Amino acid sequence: MSQSRKPQTEFAYRSQSSLNVSSGPPQLTEGFAYSSSNSTTRLFQYNSDGSYFAYVTNDCVQILETNSYEVKCEIARPNVIDIAFSPRGKFLCTWERPTKAENGSFLQNLHLWDTSSGQLLFSWFHKSQNNWFLQFSSDEIYCGRLASNEVQIYLTKNFDKGVYYRLKLETISGFSISPGKSPTVSVFIPEKKGAPASLRLYSISNFNVPIASKSFYRADSVRFLWNKLGTGVLALTQTDEDHSGKSYYGETNLYYLSVAGNYDCKVPLDKEGPVHDVTWNPNSKEFAVVYGFMPPKATLFDHRASVLHEFGSAPRNFVQFNPHGRFICIAGFGNLSGTMDIWDRKKLKKVTSIEASGSTYCDWSPDGRYILTSTLSPRLRVDNGLKLWHYSGTLVYESKINELYQTAWKPSPSEFWPEKSAQSPPPKAFITDQPSKPPVKSAGAYRPPQARTAQSSNAPSSSQQPTQRYVPGAEGLKKPNKNRKNRNNKN
Repeated sequence: MSQSRKPQTEFAYRSQSSLNVSSGPPQLTEGFAYSSSNSTTRLFQYNSDGSYFAYVTNDCVQILETNSYEVKCEIARPNVIDIAFSPRGKFLCTWERPTKAENGSFLQNLHLWDTSSGQLLFSWFHKSQNNWFLQFSSDEIYCGRLASNEVQIYLTKNFDKGVYYRLKLETISGFSISPGKSPTVSVFIPEKKGAPASLRLYSISNFNVPIASKSFYRADSVRFLWNKLGTGVLALTQTDEDHSGKSYYGETNLYYLSVAGNYDCKVPLDKEGPVHDVTWNPNSKEFAVVYGFMPPKATLFDHRASVLHEFGSAPRNFVQFNPHGRFICIAGFGNLSGTMDIWDRKKLKKVTSIEASGSTYCDWSPDGRYILTSTLSPRLRVDNGLKLWHYSGTLVYESKINELYQTAWKPSPSEFWPEKSAQSPPPKAFITDQPSKPPVKSAGAYRPPQARTAQSSNAPSSSQQPTQRYVPGAEGLKKPNKNRKNRNNKN
């Protein structure tokens, strides 16, 4: 469902006491607000084009249309822990903690709903909250889930007919459906009995022969990162342990595969150490990587993994393009200082540096001009609040909010926000009347992206939703293996 008029930028935030949506910047006005003395809001989520907004309470799931923020339907399920929209918002998945029937069998806890009516369409059992949600093609014709070493593909118009195709390969441990007009399914098969791990790409219309594949060692898990067009995928692999003893977090490697099947490679990273973060330019032609032991390097690569530009070394572990690909934010969060470097991609020059200490969430606005940073509970329980920055470095809004758990921009289709030929001047700063406090000390140890989860007890989010991007180090520290040596060399 697309919006027919150019929207304002909007952002939502959830605290212990309320759920709010505000429009702006540049002019900020309060919009939708929800609060109840009898019910707590557990989480919220937009669909990918921002046409729907859903939030979970102790009693139900409410789905709203964002042109009016009026309720479209209500799903009366009191035990929902997590939700995930399909790309266009036609479907909503919900997940509940596993429970058993009187005979000891597990009850179905993963449900698929029609958002126009609130009708239950299909149910499954999924034990873990990790990767629980269904994955959809961009047109919502297909969806898939991983179950018992097979990828089950469904036709969304025929859920009642069951599984449309089963991709059965020994020990499949991960898969991903690409965006774009011609969906591709990527699967990961870990190492077993001396055989290497492998990545395979299949056309969703033909699973008989893979269109691309790559084999390698030293990989126990993988995270797939597709470009926007679905023409190429980066595979960030990780081992549970780094046998060299140089890192707490295992060994990481980055591979690139073209969907056309004519090119694949291991991305050449010329500094030893973990991959901290990876992001595609929205133009699908290049990507940026932050990698190596502290201080890491940040490098821009083209779609064939050739170096285009090196941004240098600095204590940074986060990188993200704005929606137009014009500006790049390279930042250091977690146990780092919170400095954000803003780079102009066209000129390959740094625009400014911004100090955003204590941030546990960071994301560009849909118009590409502003950055939202926030300090969230329970990661940090003091100085919770949010800030809006112009890309030039000007702080345009600040609000201190007790027990702030979640923030996010409302997504908006890129066609509503054409790129401006010239850089816009910074707006006049307007700050709330709440007094600013000294910068929050950064806290907690950094975790590389493959070792993170998007979940916390008070701020759950779906990894399907790009707007819910928590910054490195926001989820705490994974305990190191006691058998690893050379702990003084940790990054």
